[in-house]
Amino acid sequence: MVVDDIIANRLKLLAEYVDELQFYREQATSFQVYLDNKMLRRAVERSLQVSVEICLDVGRHIIAEEGFRYPEDNKDVFQILAEEGIVPRTLLPVLLDMARFRNLMVHDYARIDDAKVYAILKRNLSDFDAYARAIVSYLESLQTETEDEN
Repeated sequence: MVVDDIIANRLKLLAEYVDELQFYREQATSFQVYLDNKMLRRAVERSLQVSVEICLDVGRHIIAEEGFRYPEDNKDVFQILAEEGIVPRTLLPVLLDMARFRNLMVHDYARIDDAKVYAILKRNLSDFDAYARAIVSYLESLQTETEDEN
């Protein structure tokens, strides 16, 4: 698989969402400020959800292109990427939490824990960057292999 435009575009979109989330993090100067601003809360929730969706989409795309086993669910997407050495095993617990968070946001949205979302906003945005770096590193290694074969 050569560097794929779909993956490159998704990673660019992920970077844009993470930039927006960093802006929202600056706006949420305290948990109370976050709670009091309904529009900010909704923007953060949606941006986090889409960011996780992008990570899953990229993972599914790689899995399909490489012919890896079919994922049973969202968590399994990240599990397969770790099994195949695409993402480091040390990142896997964080990615599994992302998948669980995404499922909560999509399927159990009435029980969203504002404190948990705020904590993710304040502490975990770098996890998206770590995932993107792992994907880019994998794609670069594939490109190097292809160039060496030619």
